[in-house]
Amino acid sequence: MRIWQAFGLKPHLTKTFKLSTNPAFVDKVHDIVGLYLNPPDRALVLCVDEKSQIQALN
Repeated sequence: MRIWQAFGLKPHLTKTFKLSTNPAFVDKVHDIVGLYLNPPDRALVLCVDEKSQIQALN
């Protein structure tokens, strides 16, 4: 919960939310939020949403 508060995340306001079990999750969130809040000069920051519920069929 502290990580949510630290970054202003409010997953309870969405229909679905899945917290990552990745041990490096906090570090990755810090890196991504840092790019948005303080991007390098001449940087392009893109966000891609994974659709984990969609499975490829043979």
